[in-house]
Amino acid sequence: MTDYQRTLDWLYALEAAKGMDFKLERVALTLERLGHPQRRYGVLHIAGTNGKGSVAAMLDAVLRAAGHRVGLYTSPHLVELSERIQVGGVPAARQAVVSLAAEVQAVSAARGIDLTFFEFLTVLAFLHFARSAVDIAVVEVGLGGRLDATNVVDPLAAVITTIGLDHTEWLGDTLSAIAAEKGGIIKPSRPVVLGRIEGAALSELRRLASERGAPLIERERDYRVGGRERLDFDGLGLALRDLDVGLVGAHQRDNAATALATLAAIRPVVPIDEPAIRSGLASVQWPGRLEIVGRAPLTIVDGAHNADGAEVLARELPRMVGGRQVHLLFAVMADKDWRPMVRRLASACASVVVTEVRTPRGAKAAEVAAAFAPSCPAVAEPDLRRAWDRVRQAAGTDGAIVAAGSLFLVGALRALGISSPTAMATHGTAHP
Repeated sequence: MTDYQRTLDWLYALEAAKGMDFKLERVALTLERLGHPQRRYGVLHIAGTNGKGSVAAMLDAVLRAAGHRVGLYTSPHLVELSERIQVGGVPAARQAVVSLAAEVQAVSAARGIDLTFFEFLTVLAFLHFARSAVDIAVVEVGLGGRLDATNVVDPLAAVITTIGLDHTEWLGDTLSAIAAEKGGIIKPSRPVVLGRIEGAALSELRRLASERGAPLIERERDYRVGGRERLDFDGLGLALRDLDVGLVGAHQRDNAATALATLAAIRPVVPIDEPAIRSGLASVQWPGRLEIVGRAPLTIVDGAHNADGAEVLARELPRMVGGRQVHLLFAVMADKDWRPMVRRLASACASVVVTEVRTPRGAKAAEVAAAFAPSCPAVAEPDLRRAWDRVRQAAGTDGAIVAAGSLFLVGALRALGISSPTAMATHGTAHP
């Protein structure tokens, strides 16, 4: 067994043993012991129910196109844990993960600090970015915001993409309560950029920003989005026309607008020109989000993992699949409110195969398939490869396969070599 594999095994054992425990003190103390690496570069801090990963990827792509050395911290990963921690678009090297993990473990143990899995990775990422001499780090919140391990940074700007009902057991069961948790990343005097947020959630974020003296940048009031196939952006000193966005879907145009508003907010300290904006937005990649990975049959993977994500997926599918029948491969986490997802996707599908990933956290295939059954033909197949074979058979070469319900499903398919861009050339003829 390699040192890298031993490190991964130790980290995943930590995840299983510690679970989630939301406090900031452990991370803050460990970072203090390490010399506050998170203070050695600018940070863009991104929260939101949906879209935060896509916005993070867009910010990373544009900033790199502008010549900046950029760190990117996101979660979860699809296949390799090191995907979460990137510098210049490159995941952390295995040896770097091994050595940094040993250092973080030694420091936390010496102080008697018992970090959770996500806390440990957050400290490791901040240390890696400092050692890699990044100019700026784009940091995605793991869950919520107020007590998330990442919320020890003093960012150049905070970003809140969307507010929806998700993780209600942790964040509250109203939009205003969830907004209050996500708004916990708002810092005094630091600009906060809002995406498409309305109603009670917007009111709560306005209250928090006012209370903390944080300049609030709102969609429609401070910046506007237009265009049809391409994106037009106006506001905050920018007037841009006919921008190509490399990610598929109308919602990604909204995400791109949020990213552009963020870039405009930091331009006084982080120079970014129009060619970098155009190049970065056009070239951005973010796997597993309405990603086409096969053509015969048309195969789409999407990390939709809550009701809002399922709504976006169902809305985009007709345009993407044309007249093809949709055959859904579905897996979801048991701690998600998955029944609204089922109701929204069932009407868009000719058949469903429900499988399981990320056990024991994953929902049982039989229970989920029973929820689909009143609206469309559904079968349960807990084994992923057999489930894939069944949905492939149902789709033939003329249908469309859509794999959705969790990024863990997308990652598991990639790990099996089923859903990756490199497989596209042979996807229609070779058996997976």
